[in-house]
Amino acid sequence: MAITLAEEIMLLSLDDESGAAKQRQAAGWAVAGGILLELVLAERVSVSGKYLTLVDPTPTGEKLLDSRLLLIQAWLRGRDKRRVTEWLTKDNSKAVGAALESLEERGLVVEEVRKVLGVFPRRRHPEADGSVESALRERLAAVVLEGAEPDERTAGLISLLHSAKLHRLAFPGPVGKTVAPRMQEIATGQWAAESVRTAIRDMQAAVVAATVATFVAVTV
Repeated sequence: MAITLAEEIMLLSLDDESGAAKQRQAAGWAVAGGILLELVLAERVSVSGKYLTLVDPTPTGEKLLDSRLLLIQAWLRGRDKRRVTEWLTKDNSKAVGAALESLEERGLVVEEVRKVLGVFPRRRHPEADGSVESALRERLAAVVLEGAEPDERTAGLISLLHSAKLHRLAFPGPVGKTVAPRMQEIATGQWAAESVRTAIRDMQAAVVAATVATFVAVTV
């Protein structure tokens, strides 16, 4: 089963048994960035420097991506480009919900709703089918821990995880200090065409900027 980068990040962030999202805020930036990166790879949008541009409004055929493509088209209406960080800020929390809904439709997670204090609904998404996440973790381990060459999508995923500082979601075990340097090496490596690497580099910068801005706003 082929799933999107955003769904992969979401799977990594969910506790398999409780369905609670770990590092939800940082994961939200990476999920939104994952959707945007998919659209870049599909040549539907362009990310250059700090700016996002619509290239082709034609649907990709992937519901999660096409819903965002429509929203981006409306958001850019009347403008040639807008800042990537503005879009990530606007979409990160909604992107998480959209990715969870897509995972549920694929049968990979189930939604459980419980009331806190008997009043407030709390939604959790425990794992229903662990085969996709297992294969994902094996793929990441092969590249990051065993030194295999990444394909374009895997390198993009690792770059997003690295920029949002989500190393422990992908590698929760005692892997020591080897993970972050290797992920940084992949993020800046020669594993794809220059145009793709440039887009991912700019996406990384946008995710870092958005994450830092949120941290400052919370702590001030």
